[in-house]
Amino acid sequence: MTEKVMTLHPDSKAGVNIDKSKYDAVSRAILDVIGSRGEMAFAELSDAVGQQLTDFDGSIGWYTTTVKLDLEARGQIERVPGITPQRLRLK
Repeated sequence: MTEKVMTLHPDSKAGVNIDKSKYDAVSRAILDVIGSRGEMAFAELSDAVGQQLTDFDGSIGWYTTTVKLDLEARGQIERVPGITPQRLRLK
């Protein structure tokens, strides 16, 4: 049986259970991409993660959004306040 991670949501909505290996891969890619750029638009995040995870099995967009929300809830990344469209940075 594969190990799972229950994700969190920054607005206290229900999270989802995802495979830990997928969570770890996407989380690492998100943190690497944002860390290397300092700040980036959310709209660019899925493409940047997809470039790092070329052999990923699943929807890059769905996993990126889900893990991004979890990382926000855990205080590892944040939305840059007062800027639209949404931009992200490491916290």
